[in-house]
Amino acid sequence: MRSVHGQLSDNQPIRRSLEEKQRQLRDLKETLAAMKAHTSPALRESVRKRITQLEAELAAAPVLKAAGRGGAPRTPRPARPGAR
Repeated sequence: MRSVHGQLSDNQPIRRSLEEKQRQLRDLKETLAAMKAHTSPALRESVRKRITQLEAELAAAPVLKAAGRGGAPRTPRPARPGAR
């Protein structure tokens, strides 16, 4: 069944909260540690890659949060000439 453009089933990234990302990172590390010796190298590499991505996102999260809260105050736009 095809999706309509803009429908939630479109190919969109899943937005996760900070807690969900931390839980996913913990689960992936446990999964990587529990992998057997005969596990495919491609699977191992994909799990390692996702762990690296999540660690980078979590490291950047406090910086992004602080920038959102204490950012520079917004300045109003200058008035247009001829506007009432």
